[in-house]
Amino acid sequence: MGRVTERRRTIRIRDGAVSTRPDTLVAEEPLEIRLGGRPLAITMRTPGDDFALAAGFLVSEGVIGGQDDVRSIVYCAGATAEGVNTYNVVDVALAPGVEVPDITLERNVYTTSSCGLCGKASLDAVRTTTRHPVADTPPLRIEPALLAVLPDRLRAAQRVFDRTGGLHAAALFSETGELVDVREDVGRHNAVDKLVGRALTDGRLPLSRSILLVSGRASFELAQKAVMAGIPVLAAVSAPSSLAVDLAAETGLTLVGFLRGPSMNVYAGEHRIALGSGEAAS
Repeated sequence: MGRVTERRRTIRIRDGAVSTRPDTLVAEEPLEIRLGGRPLAITMRTPGDDFALAAGFLVSEGVIGGQDDVRSIVYCAGATAEGVNTYNVVDVALAPGVEVPDITLERNVYTTSSCGLCGKASLDAVRTTTRHPVADTPPLRIEPALLAVLPDRLRAAQRVFDRTGGLHAAALFSETGELVDVREDVGRHNAVDKLVGRALTDGRLPLSRSILLVSGRASFELAQKAVMAGIPVLAAVSAPSSLAVDLAAETGLTLVGFLRGPSMNVYAGEHRIALGSGEAAS
């Protein structure tokens, strides 16, 4: 199995002084996800939680919706011509009766904003394929003060980031602000898939009473993954994309951006944020 971090020689220049020393870097390797032995996708990821990553990816693709949909997830032995197990190829076998999609047709329907589809087609695809519509009943009611402390809680849990400075993170919090799970990866979309995949394995989908916090920005892809897992609140420390906001408004997702201490922007789903006396302000 690949390592999460690797060491590389580096030349440091500090105030004109030159020195040589090893540096700790985050590992990045490709992971090929196969479905029933057929190649489905390749993602660049930080090794670790690969089975959860594959499961979460299949949730976001609408292929599976619960732990009973999966028969097994295994590393592919003999993935190379020499028969070596690289631990960079996983194969997912669906449970009997779970329909295997036509991979050649389905893959580009609703994965990312780079698939070439127009915004309206992407929004419609996610709305019609999610198995866990955002339906928290009664709706969550989140105080801005609670959201304000979540980035620091996420940062405190980023163990690998402290050693490398090169990882994104995603965390699940309860509606009371308790840290439920956190995952790190070179790709924030992979970190979210690892969270969702672990929740699926533990039988916790849909995540209808959860808050998802991501480092960096909130892209359409991350909003899609939240919706597909039934998560009602997505918060990001940076900006959302326009299509992410459109998707949030379309599906009922609460989307918060620029979450930095007590400052934040609410882009959609403001009914879940306890705005107090200023709720009707424009």
